[in-house]
Amino acid sequence: MANAILPIKFQEHAQLTKLGISQNSIGFSTLTMESDKFICVREKLGDTSQVVIIDLNDSNNVIRRSITADSTIMNPSYKVMALKAGKTLQIFNIEMKSKMKAHNLVEDVIYWRWINNKTLALVSDQSVYHWSIEGDVPPQKQFDRHASLAGCQIINYKTDEKMNWLMLIGISAQTGRVVGAMQLYSVERKVSQPIEGHAAAFANFRMEGNPEDSTLFCFAMRSAVGGKIHVIEVGQPATGNQPFPKKSQEIFFPAEAPQDFPVAMQISPNHHMVFVITKYGYIHIYDLESAASVYLNRISSDTIFVTALHEATGGIIGVNRKGQVLSVSIDEENLVPYVSNTMQNSELALRLAQRCNLPGADDLFIKQFQNLFAQGKFSEAAKVAATAPRGILRTPATIQKFQACPVQPNQNSPLLQYFGILLDQGQLNKFEALELCRPVLQQGRKQLLEKWLKENKLECSEELGDLVKGLDSTLALSVYLRANVPNKVIQCFAETGQFQKIVLYAKKVNYTPDWIFLLRAVLRSSPDQGGQFAQMLFQDGESMADINQVVDAFMELNLVQQCTAFLLEALKNDKPEEAGLQTRLLEMNLMSAPPVADAILGNKMFTNYDRAHIAQLCEKVGLLQRALEHYTDLYDIKRAVVHTHLLNPEWLVTYFGALSVEDSLECIKAMLFANIRQNLQVCVQIASKYHEQLGTQALIEIFESFKSFEGSQDEDVHFKYIQAACKTGQIKEVERICRESDCYNPEKVKTFLKETKLTDQLPLIIVCDRFNFVHDLVLYLYRNNLQKYIEIYVQKVNPSRLPVVIGGLLDVDCSDDVIKNLIIVVKGQFATEELVDEVEKRNRLKLLLPWLESRVHEGIEEPATHNTLAKIYIDSNNNPERFLKENRFYDSRAVGRYCEKRDPHLAFVAYERGLCDQELIKVCHENSLFKSEARYLVRRKDEALWADVLAESNIFRRQLIDQVVQTALAETSDPDDITVTVKAFMSADLPNELIELLEKIVLENSAFNDHKNLQNLLILTAIKADKTKVMEYINRLDNYDAPDIANIAIGSELYEEAFAIFKKFDVNTSAITVLIDNVRNLDRAYEFAERCNEPAVWSQLAGAQLREGLVKEAVDSYIKAEDPTNYLMVIQAANNSNQFEELVKFLNVARRKAREPTIETELIFAYAKTNRLAELEEFLSTPNHAQIMQVGDRCFEEGMYEAAKLLFNNISNFARLASTLVHLGEYQAAVDGARKANSTRTWKEVCFACIEGEEFRLAQMCGLHIVVHADELEELINFYQDRGFFEQLIALLEAALGLERAHMGMFTELAILYSKYKPTKMREHLELFWSRVNIPKVLRAADEAHLWPELVFLYDKYEEFDNAILTMINHPSASWKENLFKDIITKVANIELYYKAIQFYIDFFPLMLNDLLIVLTPRLDHTRAVNFFKRGNHLPLVFNYLRSVQNHNNKAINEAVNDLLIDEEDYTALRTSIDSYDNFDNIQLAQRLEKHSLVEFRRISAYLYKGNNRWKQSVELCKKDLLFKDAMQYACESRNTEIAEELLAWFLEEKNYECFASCLFSCYDLLRPDVILELSWRHKIMDYAMPFFIQVMREYIQKVDKLESAEAIRKEADQEKEHEQQPLVFDTQSQLMLTAGSGYSGQMGGMPGNAPGLQMHAPSQNSMGGVPFQNKPMNQVFMNSMPNSGYGSM
Repeated sequence: MANAILPIKFQEHAQLTKLGISQNSIGFSTLTMESDKFICVREKLGDTSQVVIIDLNDSNNVIRRSITADSTIMNPSYKVMALKAGKTLQIFNIEMKSKMKAHNLVEDVIYWRWINNKTLALVSDQSVYHWSIEGDVPPQKQFDRHASLAGCQIINYKTDEKMNWLMLIGISAQTGRVVGAMQLYSVERKVSQPIEGHAAAFANFRMEGNPEDSTLFCFAMRSAVGGKIHVIEVGQPATGNQPFPKKSQEIFFPAEAPQDFPVAMQISPNHHMVFVITKYGYIHIYDLESAASVYLNRISSDTIFVTALHEATGGIIGVNRKGQVLSVSIDEENLVPYVSNTMQNSELALRLAQRCNLPGADDLFIKQFQNLFAQGKFSEAAKVAATAPRGILRTPATIQKFQACPVQPNQNSPLLQYFGILLDQGQLNKFEALELCRPVLQQGRKQLLEKWLKENKLECSEELGDLVKGLDSTLALSVYLRANVPNKVIQCFAETGQFQKIVLYAKKVNYTPDWIFLLRAVLRSSPDQGGQFAQMLFQDGESMADINQVVDAFMELNLVQQCTAFLLEALKNDKPEEAGLQTRLLEMNLMSAPPVADAILGNKMFTNYDRAHIAQLCEKVGLLQRALEHYTDLYDIKRAVVHTHLLNPEWLVTYFGALSVEDSLECIKAMLFANIRQNLQVCVQIASKYHEQLGTQALIEIFESFKSFEGSQDEDVHFKYIQAACKTGQIKEVERICRESDCYNPEKVKTFLKETKLTDQLPLIIVCDRFNFVHDLVLYLYRNNLQKYIEIYVQKVNPSRLPVVIGGLLDVDCSDDVIKNLIIVVKGQFATEELVDEVEKRNRLKLLLPWLESRVHEGIEEPATHNTLAKIYIDSNNNPERFLKENRFYDSRAVGRYCEKRDPHLAFVAYERGLCDQELIKVCHENSLFKSEARYLVRRKDEALWADVLAESNIFRRQLIDQVVQTALAETSDPDDITVTVKAFMSADLPNELIELLEKIVLENSAFNDHKNLQNLLILTAIKADKTKVMEYINRLDNYDAPDIANIAIGSELYEEAFAIFKKFDVNTSAITVLIDNVRNLDRAYEFAERCNEPAVWSQLAGAQLREGLVKEAVDSYIKAEDPTNYLMVIQAANNSNQFEELVKFLNVARRKAREPTIETELIFAYAKTNRLAELEEFLSTPNHAQIMQVGDRCFEEGMYEAAKLLFNNISNFARLASTLVHLGEYQAAVDGARKANSTRTWKEVCFACIEGEEFRLAQMCGLHIVVHADELEELINFYQDRGFFEQLIALLEAALGLERAHMGMFTELAILYSKYKPTKMREHLELFWSRVNIPKVLRAADEAHLWPELVFLYDKYEEFDNAILTMINHPSASWKENLFKDIITKVANIELYYKAIQFYIDFFPLMLNDLLIVLTPRLDHTRAVNFFKRGNHLPLVFNYLRSVQNHNNKAINEAVNDLLIDEEDYTALRTSIDSYDNFDNIQLAQRLEKHSLVEFRRISAYLYKGNNRWKQSVELCKKDLLFKDAMQYACESRNTEIAEELLAWFLEEKNYECFASCLFSCYDLLRPDVILELSWRHKIMDYAMPFFIQVMREYIQKVDKLESAEAIRKEADQEKEHEQQPLVFDTQSQLMLTAGSGYSGQMGGMPGNAPGLQMHAPSQNSMGGVPFQNKPMNQVFMNSMPNSGYGSM
């Protein structure tokens, strides 16, 4: 089972208790989860209420907020929280920390949840609402709850995706089970349908062949006869859709969960699988399409009370009561194999793989395709290939197979059928798209391709784009874009002229083309688009190409305009590194478009260009101003500045401000010199502006040198100039200087001009006008009879000065006619206000009357004109009031202010006309015009103005109120006037005055006597201000809102007045309510009820009596009212007061009125409480709607077992009947009842009762039905054990082992019982049933009981080999067995146990240690083992083990074996060990053996030294032990001449001549012949050495022969070569010179150098047999051996 595949993935996401959530806060009423993102918990920590938000994506980030609310739910997607407190609903944004929305609902919300991100569903007792979080829309009612949901606990609410179908789900307890009730509501049809069910969900599912999704409704239920799941389609199928056939499937509930029922359902949108969670924690998974059951298992031992869709996996996520957050999802890898192999449902497996694109059925699809293809069923085969999961058959090979198929007559080819099916299914892949489009394009059917691309039916590729491009570039572009082929996309963009898209696309896909190449192409086709394209390459500060290359591309085509636009944008940041480009930009425009360059320079966009170069270009093209701005050399400036006709004078004057004093003076001279007539005026302006800086004297000298005097700003200079001009008669020049100069003294010039008395007074007029000497001017001209100049002045020079001129004329008593004519001549070219002020100052306003009236007749609406007329009419008393009321153009405030002191009434009229409220109030208060003020206020209807005048700070308030009451309101007939006035009095908080006002209006004869609002207001004001008048008004008035007034009176504690109102208007129910709730006099209420004798009144009285605990009186009143509606309250009151006799009376009456289940239920209970069992039995025999089960439970709880027996027997509830019989002591009957009920809970109850009664036979009968349920077994065992009935318990379990439903828990618990009470039976039980027990649990029991053999047995079976070994080591006498120990020790995981086992064997079984070690060898660390044995001095004990593992060539083992062999003096074995295994410390061993007493071990030491290249030590050791053969052998092997010669010398010292001769033979290659010869001669042993010399001589002779032969061959070769190269005539001397020299110089005679292969050194000793030449130099040897070469001799 451990390797069995499962179709699900099970995961625990969080444990809420570990996140700080209290266990008590984990429940349906305190924890909510609207999605897989957030969990919201309400907690109470002490007195503080908190809301805890857990983000499941970051479970460590727990948010706590101190919030008091009845319920909180988080938005499914956002950090938005909805809160509910009572009827108040609020929505908060947690991240923004702000309230988004709030609403107070009229009804209590008993269930709510988010149905999407923006909508809340609210469920009340009566209705269901939807509340959107957007806008200010309140909750919208969707539908009313169906009666079938009455009394149900609402547990869920679901909608479909479009919210056209709504589903409300509730549960209730009925007849011993939980019944589910659902209400399905259609929004379109506005109808509901009740359905029995516990869990439901909506899903969108597209059937095969349907173009649109179907809306499916899936629901699960468990009725009294069993459980089912249904899948149906709701609503009408979409156009073109086939209806979904209804599917249903039985739901299997395990026998151990008889009361289980569905509690939640989610449908996976990914796989269309239905997840159903039950109360007992079972997960049921069904296929939505077929309703087939796929999987069932228990995932939680606790109830999962809240679930949501797990969006990441398409599974279900939930929280159980332990706080575990669990999810179950489909395992895509295992689902199809599970269905196919485990469920043996190949059809469903194929459908799932096909529908969900899952692996696991590939072989089935391939086999099916091949079979159909082989049978010639190409259409079916094509369908299989098209629908196979993951495209396993959609390959080029499949296309080739269809292409190779023959075409049947009158049919489409198999390939087209295949493609047609693929197009219907979805998108074609790369290969299929190519093969389909190739013939389509050949036929020119481009529209088909466009249609397929639009519908996304083709997988686009570069090859497809290439195929399409030959036909349509735009279509190819679309293909390339979809295929993400950047180079081809950009190419198409360029070819189709979509240049602007190129840059955007390249940035988007991060592709870099050849931008300059593209730019040139764009510029050739469209220069303007090319400019835009170039700008896009450099936008946002990003340079995608070399800007210089871009400019070159523009200039190659002479596109100056486009290049300029581009550079202006690219260089806008004015960077120093862009100086060259700035210069280039200006240069190209100065050469091609100077105005553009002028504009660029004028805007001062650039500062880093070559200024000198640009200045010269500017001067060449005539831009002198720009040239001067850039020139710095005085010569260049003087050359350009003289052309003033080409320069702006104002700019030129400003320009001189930037020059030095010297340069400025030089430039002025140059300008005057070049063209004084043209430049003089400008020079004067310059001198005037800068005379202080340049020096007045210097300027005068310059101008005098050119005979010009206009440049100075000295006032004396200007005055003298004016004098000179006057004397010379140049009046125009005087006029010009007076008008333009600012440097002269105006007073001095005015006086001079007066005295001069010019014939033309215009200069004097100009001076007086400029410097405000107009009054003096008028006096001068008038007195000198120069009146015509006055007219010229006001007509031509400055008409706006007319008011001042008129004032002057009036001062000189000029004729009125002259003044009037002058005003008329000038017309309106002056300010009327100024004229009026001038005339008014002199009290001559009437002078203006004709002119003003003429202006009015002309239609002038100017306020000043009409204000002046008003003043004239007021002063002359010319019917001013009429004028003020009728004229619409005067300024009310100005005229009113004028009238205040003259006539306050006229001021009032003016202010009233202009609505000048504050001014009017002020004039009325100051002049006691209260009546007029009151009328104005009433007509004005301005609440703010009323508030102002009625303010307590107004000392005239009382007088004003009197006039309002007595005059203003009495005169008005406009209701609005009254309304506003009353509101004003109310706002001013003047209740007494308001009463006075209203009495005047309402109680006295007026048009408003019957005005309802005024009557209401009068009474309300009296309630507020003077309660003693309220009753009077109630009795006198008839047209007021009685209920509202009465309620307000109640609020003001005027209960008698309220009662009088209700009584007067015959609202008796409200009247008695006042007596009951407010007066609190039930006696008066009873009298009033008898007087009225109305059922509603009696009902009200009954309710009050019931609340006061007067049950009997209340029942009598209800009977008189014949009103059973409050039966629930009566029932509760009777139950509380134990007055069931009265209750029986009331319920019998109520039952006649309403056959409610509650009434009949409570009547039955009342019969039981009054012990009327006969009436109870009679009632049960008649048809009724009572909830008998509920009553039975209540009777049972209160100990009325006889009544409960009747009730349970009536409804055949054998479970509860059995419980009742147990309490009555009827055990046998109780067992029979339990058998009929067949409920685990019932069996338990009866069993426990039988145990208590020591009815063990009956208890065992019950127990056999209990022990088969694993969850109940522990409780049963504890019950037996707690009472000491061990034998009976063991007997029960032994009997149960043979049951068909025997499970692991039974075998386990029996084993535990054996361990405690019958240990001898435990081993036998375990050997028989070890595979069926819970080994960990039994292990603990065996350990506690010290049953060591059984413990080892269990550890072995449970594969806990480590513990088994430890047990045998710790308890060897009882549990150790050799074969078992060796078998288990090889399986342990902890290698440390090996060493414990070794120590264990050393301590207890040392002779068996080698057997153990051989078993442990494969995993044993031999080095550690050897060290372990060394520490304990146990190596000899394990010698066999060491020899057996020496083949590992381990250093520690080798050294240990060698030590043991040395100790045993087994030198043969030691030599074998050393030769076979070389991994040990050779030198250390050699040194140790060197001192050994036995010569063979010392011989091994020499052998070891030799092996480590210590030849000398090896030979010396052999010499000590006289091991001559070994010494000679080691000397020879050493290849060291010195060692060999020392050995020979030692042999001679020892006179061991035989060994000397032998050594010559052994070390022949190492020995030097001269040394041997000397030694032999000195010791007279030539005979012993002669064989050696003979051999040496032979080798030398052979080598000399070889040399002679080689030299002869060489000579022959040289002669042949010389013969070939010899010329016909040659110079011998020259050849001798080539070889002549003073010596050999390292070369052999007769040769220019060494011959090849004959180097100038001796041959090696090895090549000469070890005997060197002793008598001649090497060069002589070789020279003598060579014949004459022909080149000459030395």
